[in-house]
Amino acid sequence: MTQDPSQTDGAGADAQGEHVSLSDPEFKEQLARVIPHLRAFGRSLSGNRDLADDLVQETLLKAWAARKRFQAGTNMRAWTFIILRNLYLSQMRRARFKGEWDDLVADRLLAAPAGQDKHVELADMQRALMHLPQPQREALILVGAGGFAYEEAADICGVAVGTIKSRVARGRVALEALMNGKDMTPRTGHKSEGSGTVLDAIMSEVNELSRDR
Repeated sequence: MTQDPSQTDGAGADAQGEHVSLSDPEFKEQLARVIPHLRAFGRSLSGNRDLADDLVQETLLKAWAARKRFQAGTNMRAWTFIILRNLYLSQMRRARFKGEWDDLVADRLLAAPAGQDKHVELADMQRALMHLPQPQREALILVGAGGFAYEEAADICGVAVGTIKSRVARGRVALEALMNGKDMTPRTGHKSEGSGTVLDAIMSEVNELSRDR
């Protein structure tokens, strides 16, 4: 199973070849580039802006503390996603069980402003995502919205590639049913979109998502 990069000693990388770290300025530059993606991932995973921003802040601190363990030339976004995901799972465990955590974040979803169709669609999509089991939700976010290959998503989640493919397939079906079914009643004048379009919206305009509003 994939470990949190901030908790490893780098021995695995050294066993395969010489470990090359980035300089502090280089690491800071690469880390800054992934902040909008981390915020989009955290908000989609948790369903709440404040909780996600806390996760991102802690992720950045842990990543910076472990910067000498990051292998130059590897995927910074995937590396930091592993840290954020493990932080999220740790918070769920502290909440005793997943259902309690999901109920909490679902209750704290921000209401979409009336008359703004884009925000209404995003809010509906977020509610639908929060109805999915956490493994299916993160698989959809990583593959369907984050643009990761199945192999990369499997590495982030620490599972087999076939497991990720199964989670994505089942998640797409479940998300589409939620968006079009009785459990997610469309708002007046709102037309539900297909699951592909909904997923595309999760991480679109990451610069907007990264701004504090």
